[in-house]
Amino acid sequence: MFTRGSSVGAKAVLGFVAVVVFCGVLCAGCKNEEAAKGKDQGPVALVMPDKGAYTGAYVDFGEGEGNVTYDALTGFEKMTGKHLAIVGFGNFWGEQAFPLKTVNIVSGYGAIPLLYWSPWDRPYDENHGPDRFNLPSILAGKWDAYIDQWADAARNYGKPLLVSWGLEMNGTWFPWSGVYYGGGKVIGHKNGHPLYAGPELVKQAYRYVVDRVRARKATNILWGFHANHYTMPHEPWNMMANYYPGAAYVDWLGLSVYGKMLRSEDWCAFYDVMDGPYKEICQLDPKKPVILAEWGVGEFPPADKAEYFTKALADIQTKYPRVKAEVYWHERWENTDGSYSNLRVNSSPEALDAFRSGMASPYWIDRPQFRLRQKSAQHPSGK
Repeated sequence: MFTRGSSVGAKAVLGFVAVVVFCGVLCAGCKNEEAAKGKDQGPVALVMPDKGAYTGAYVDFGEGEGNVTYDALTGFEKMTGKHLAIVGFGNFWGEQAFPLKTVNIVSGYGAIPLLYWSPWDRPYDENHGPDRFNLPSILAGKWDAYIDQWADAARNYGKPLLVSWGLEMNGTWFPWSGVYYGGGKVIGHKNGHPLYAGPELVKQAYRYVVDRVRARKATNILWGFHANHYTMPHEPWNMMANYYPGAAYVDWLGLSVYGKMLRSEDWCAFYDVMDGPYKEICQLDPKKPVILAEWGVGEFPPADKAEYFTKALADIQTKYPRVKAEVYWHERWENTDGSYSNLRVNSSPEALDAFRSGMASPYWIDRPQFRLRQKSAQHPSGK
């Protein structure tokens, strides 16, 4: 799992071993779709590949995780030898705006924007509990005007968007986490299973936001259910399944999967942090595509980060077929003890060489693929 640290760009880990990412295989249409602009063709929908997976990254976009620049994207591409099909970045409610400039930079570069749309207020510090964007205030309609304005801007943008709302809700670090809203308190039963206060409120808020955005006809959005690989606290009430809002509200299943990020943690292989969570999230739906929405590992000699990259990029191809995209978290930050967590792909020459070599495989698709969609479509996944 990960945490983004006390000042938003930073991440701190509360646990070590983990779980997995991925589920689903969704192909939204045909096979020989044109890869990009769709300018004069009418509205287009993103196609998840039958074979292979999309490349992606978050490229150290600074405070607020949203300072995307064209230079950063082209620089990362030059360094790794691979174009990005998906670019992830933060879009926090504290900004009270749809990031039109940013999505235009990403689409101008030739990638699909992945927005981590988080109900979070400045200064974006973790582990401080709910703020003014608390879930009851969202459900009470206090932020309807903002949601509507955001949805209208997303609709007018018109091109495909991947959106992860309220990510990693099964952790303890973000203010929308279930632990802050009654946690495992049983508030009822359904089909013989207990309903827990925290997960139920998170699900309710997720559905509320998605319903409101869809009501504004923003059908170009593909919504992600994005959980942390390691559930914290690791208790039955906090499992991924209890937060799942239902197939009608989810287009893709997302996982954050991190290896060692702090000096105090144990080193483990990608398989160790991925395999269990992948199986867990795949059980939520038999067909939806899985996106490795965040993944990374620090540089901690004598542990071999290059080997980690080599095995991870091979394992995704051979062991996790429902993974249809990966978004690497390329960032470095200083921890409170003065140590550094350096997840960057170029944290060492050996790590960069291994990443470049792994990404050179044709398995990694570096341009998004599209198909034409009907303007009147209710939902981009066909629901």
